[in-house]
Amino acid sequence: MKMMMIPRNNFDLFDDIFGDSFFKKENNKLMRTDIRETEEGYIIDVDLPGYNKEDIKIDVTDGYLTINAKMNQENNDENKGNYVRRERFYGECSRSFYVGETVEAEDIKAAFRNGILSLEIPKIDESKKLPEKKYIEISD
Repeated sequence: MKMMMIPRNNFDLFDDIFGDSFFKKENNKLMRTDIRETEEGYIIDVDLPGYNKEDIKIDVTDGYLTINAKMNQENNDENKGNYVRRERFYGECSRSFYVGETVEAEDIKAAFRNGILSLEIPKIDESKKLPEKKYIEISD
C-alpha cells in the first residue's frame, strides 16, 4: 500500500511553528498603546479597560518608564454554573518604554479616564540636566 502525503491548503511552516496565540499580534489586546509627539513632549495613551486607577502603578527607573496593571478575579458566589469559555483577563501585565535618563517621575503627568491611561512626558534638554564630567587627575 502506497502512502500519499497531501499538502493542506494554505500550508505555512511559520504558522505551524508560531501558531500559538502568544505569537500572534492580533491576539495581544492587553495594553494597546498610542504614542504622539507634540512640541512640548510626548503623549502616551494606554488602553486599560476594566482596570481601577488603584491597580495601576507607574515608575521611572534607569530611563525606562514602566506601567504595571493588575486585575484581580472576583469570586462571585451568585454566579452558578461552569464557564464554557472565558475571555476576560485576570492577572498582571506590564509595558516599558525608554524615555531617557534625564526624565524623572516628577516630570511626568498621568491621568486615567474611561479606561485610558494618558501620560504626558516632556522633552528635556539633555545637555541642561546632565552633570558636567569631572576627570580624575593622574599623578606621576
